[in-house]
Formats: sequence, structure tokens, C-alpha cells
Amino acid sequence: MIADVPASEWEQQLEELFLQIGHRFSRVEPRRRMRDYVRGLLGPVGRKNSWQLAEFAGHSTPDGLQHLLAKSRWEADDIRDDLQKYVAEHLGADDGVLIIDDTGFVKKGTTSAGVQRQYSGTAGRTENCQIGVFAAYATTRGHALVDRELYLPKSWTDDAERCRAARIPGQRCFATKNDLARTMVLRAITSPLPVAWVAADAAYGQDSRFRRFLEDAGLFYVVAVPKSQQVHGPRIDHLIGQAPAEAWQRLSCGDGAKGPRIYDWAAARLPAVWEFDGDEPTRQRWMLARRSITKPDELAYFLAAAPLQVTLADLVRIAGCRWKIEECFQSAKNECGLDQYEVRRYTGWHRHITLAMLAHAFLAVTAARAREKGEPNGTHPTSWTSHRPRFAVCWQLPTDILLHEATTR
Repeated sequence: MIADVPASEWEQQLEELFLQIGHRFSRVEPRRRMRDYVRGLLGPVGRKNSWQLAEFAGHSTPDGLQHLLAKSRWEADDIRDDLQKYVAEHLGADDGVLIIDDTGFVKKGTTSAGVQRQYSGTAGRTENCQIGVFAAYATTRGHALVDRELYLPKSWTDDAERCRAARIPGQRCFATKNDLARTMVLRAITSPLPVAWVAADAAYGQDSRFRRFLEDAGLFYVVAVPKSQQVHGPRIDHLIGQAPAEAWQRLSCGDGAKGPRIYDWAAARLPAVWEFDGDEPTRQRWMLARRSITKPDELAYFLAAAPLQVTLADLVRIAGCRWKIEECFQSAKNECGLDQYEVRRYTGWHRHITLAMLAHAFLAVTAARAREKGEPNGTHPTSWTSHRPRFAVCWQLPTDILLHEATTR
């Protein structure tokens, strides 16, 4: 990603980033080691562990870099805050999307903080692993990881001695992944990041408390839900099954590795809930479905809360943003060693992960500087209600269908 940037320009931009975070290190030695560590994460190092990073930096042993992760006096959360400011400055936009997801880090043994046999979406099965919950930030300018929390299962938080051995803070109690997600959302909206939307997969989207939390925080969202999700009583897959053929529209939800991701989409506006919305709602709730063109039996489902004048294209775009965090995971692991650490303690995990996120954000900003910036276009929504509705929703239809309906009645 950085190969097309002149070396002198690349160095200057990296030095500017180092200057922004250098004050977080009170001594010159850890400051220099931090620079060497990040340069190694960005460099052509085969496996980005302390030994190979030290060799790349010209150190005779990895002791200095290991000391940086384990014993130096600096706060990874301070670097995270600087990272969010950096991303806001270079990638920020008023319609920014915060994306929540988790990823697994396969590990051997039982001593690494938070490790146990648990399901990893990364591996697609139950593995001995650590799970990190992450937030990514995405706009039309680019996307990058901006926050992280290590998930600690009850097998850890219920074992005080085990937590002490892994240097887990005494005040760190059990928190679900959704609890960690809420914490990161709250941090994001008090940070310099301009956040308007939240996207998440079904593990988070199916939680009604999480959705309500987002609304209370003044955020819009498009979140995936399982097909069994109840929507004012009925299951969402049953409701989507009632959609008229004309409701399905073929739209792209963003570009992937092989070009535009094109699916058939159906969306319906949901009734307002007086207890939450009062007499003058300021947002509109929706349900959406995404259907594969080549495999029509493959559907995905979403719930959304959006501005009153949102378009279907807007909802589809936000739904498509959820994949950007997967792109972040892939590039951060492949290019910045996000998963190549050899630390076991809680502090060391957060320090390595934060510096890897910093390196990844630098790449994202470098790429954003190299390409043209554009703004998405949209139109005002139009809608049509079925003559024999079995559920009080308003299906979203293309304009030409609406005109035909209006002139033939």
C-alpha cells in the first residue's frame, strides 16, 4: 500500500505522526523504541514478533522492544486517543460510520490473558484463542481501526489469582462483548471522531438493549440480525417473505475485491413506537433484506434507525460498510502484524494491538491522500403501501413502479 509513495514523503508523514504521539512517552528510550516498533510493523518483516522487529531495527537483542510492551511507563489508551484524533483529522466526515465487530487470535496454552476454548468467527469454529472486540471508523475518505478491548471470559474474571498473574487490572470485571461495544461507542462519540452511524453484525444487532442504547446516544444505525429476529411480534424472515416483487431493487452496497457488491434489496419502514418517539418522531425505523442474485435462497436481514429523509441507497451503503472492518482486520493482520504478537499479559496485548492499529491507520491515511475524494449522492425516498398489508409497514419501491401504480389506479 505504501510502495507508490516516495520514500521522503512517506518518512515525513510518519515523522509527523510520531511527533503527535511522542509526548505520551516521558523518556527518550521508550519513545525511540516505539518508533522502531512501528517502523518494523510497517516494514518488510516476515513475522512481526519482537525478535524479527528488533533485527529489522538493528537491535542486538529484542530486550528493548519487549521492555516497551511489558514494563515501560506509558498508557496504550493515550495512544488510542491520539490515534482517534489522527483518523478524525485525515479521514473524518460528518456522516462517519463506527463499525463494531470482534476477531479471534488463536493461541496455545492457558496463560495468555483471556485465552480459553471459545468460538472464533475468524477461524469459524471453537478454538483456544483470545477474542478482541474492535471498532473501525469508515467514511468515503477511508477506514481504519480506532478502538479495541480484550474480552475476558468468566473463567478469567472469576479467578483472581489467574488475573493477577496476567496483570489484569483489579477493577476489570466481567463484561460481555456487547458491554465492551457500548463502552467503545461512548468513547467514540466523546472523541474528535465525527460519528453519525453505527454498523454491526448480528451478534450485536440482535440485542435490543444495544439498539436502544444507540438511539439514546443520538446515533443512527444499520445492524444485521438473525432471520428469527422478532419485529413487533412476527419474525423478520416471515415479514420479508410478504414483500411484493416490485419491492426488490438491485443495488451495490460498496466495492469489494472483485468490484461492486451487487445484491437485491428490499426495505420497509416500520411503525413508530409512541413510548420512544412521541408525537413527532425525529427518526424512522426500518427493516431490510439482502438477497443474493445468484443464490436467491441466501438472504441476510437488518434493522435500522435512520433520519426521516433517508433513502434506500443510504441504508444499503451503511449496511455495506460493515465489511470495512473485515478489510481492516485482514490488512492489519497481513501488513501490520496485528495478530503476530508474543505477549501474554493484559497490558502487553493492549500495547501491541494499539501500535499495530496506529501503523494500520497510517497506511489508511497514506492511501486516502493518494486517491481522489468524493461524496455519495442520494435522492429523497418514495414509498408505497400494499393494498392488503398483513403488517403495517411501508415497502420501498423504485420511482417508475410508483408512477405506474399512480396512473393505473
